[in-house]
Amino acid sequence: MRKRLGMITPSSNSVLEPVTSAMLADAAGVTAHFSRFRVTEIALDAAALNQFDASVMLPAAELLADAKVDAIAWNGTSASWLGIGRDRNLCEAIAARTGIPATTSTLACIDAARALDARHVGLVSPYTDDVQQRIVDVWAGEGVAPHAERHLGLRDNFSFGEVAPATIAEMIRAVAAEGADAIVILCTNLDGAALAATLERKLDIAVLDSVAVTLWRSLGLAGGDIGALAQWGRIFQTMPAIK
Repeated sequence: MRKRLGMITPSSNSVLEPVTSAMLADAAGVTAHFSRFRVTEIALDAAALNQFDASVMLPAAELLADAKVDAIAWNGTSASWLGIGRDRNLCEAIAARTGIPATTSTLACIDAARALDARHVGLVSPYTDDVQQRIVDVWAGEGVAPHAERHLGLRDNFSFGEVAPATIAEMIRAVAAEGADAIVILCTNLDGAALAATLERKLDIAVLDSVAVTLWRSLGLAGGDIGALAQWGRIFQTMPAIK
C-alpha cells in the first residue's frame, strides 16, 4: 500500500530533502513530500526563537494535507532548545487541523534513544555554546541526560549543510570515545545519515541521525515498513512506539 510522508522543512535546509529521498529510493510505494517555512539562523535571541511560532508552521502542515499524506513531521529540532512541550503542542495542533498524525525530529530522536534503551547518549550538533547547553538541559528534563557532546559553534542554518561528513564523523568518534552507547546527530541540516551504518559497525554503538530518525518515526506513524530501510542503521530494526 502506498504511503505518503509530509515533511515541514526549514527554508534554508539543503540536506533533509535529498537525504530523505535517497533513503526512500528502495522503499517501494513510499514517497516524501515537503513544505517550507522561513528559518535562517539558530540562536536564543527573540528573532531566532520566533521563527518557530506555530502560526507560521501550521500553514505548511495544511499544504501537506492537500497531498493526502499519511503522516506529517516537523523535520527540525527546535524543541530541543525551546522545550519539548512546544513539539507536543504542535503535533496536537497539526492533528486537530488536518486529521493527520504528526511527529517531530526532536520527539523522534528521544523516542529512538529510549527504544534502544540507551543509557549514555551523546549529542553531536552544529550549534553555538548557549544553544547546545540549552539542549543538554531540555533533554535532561526528559530523562535523557546527554553523557557527552560536541558542537561546532555555528549560527547560520545554511552553513550547517556545508559541514563535511568527515567532520561529523570525527565528532561522533570523539563522543564515542567518552563512553556514549548511542549518539544523536542533532540537526536535520547535517549530512550524517549515510555515516550511521558504517560507524555503528566500527564503533559498536547506535548512531541516530536526525533526518533518518524522523523518517523512522514518520514511517511508523503512517503504518509503513520500517524494515525496508534496515541498511541505514540499527534504528530501522526497531519499531517505534506509536502513541
